[in-house]
Amino acid sequence: MHPIAPTTLPDGAGADDGAAVAAADPRFAARATAAAVKFESFFIGHMLHQMRSGTRELAGEDSVFKDPVNSDMLDLADNLVADKLAGQRAFGVADAILRQLLPAPASAAKFNDGK
Repeated sequence: MHPIAPTTLPDGAGADDGAAVAAADPRFAARATAAAVKFESFFIGHMLHQMRSGTRELAGEDSVFKDPVNSDMLDLADNLVADKLAGQRAFGVADAILRQLLPAPASAAKFNDGK
């Protein structure tokens, strides 16, 4: 299997020097970090939405969880909780994405090479 490399990177760089561009361009790192945190927030929010949906389905007919009146506020609260957890990188999803997008720091690369 051949990895699929992007054909264009920020500032018109080629696919071969993508790590060098990412290390040299703090704007790319900032945008990648913001996007990774937003994705983690979306992931957590979707998970909370699915958990709340399951709770509604399992709740009895007279349960407070079946009442549709509170669903909008609960969705808003779930999104706020998701944003807060993603900002703290509580689940590690953003960190996993950033490990793939951004090059390792020089000190960590030296440590991993055993030098």
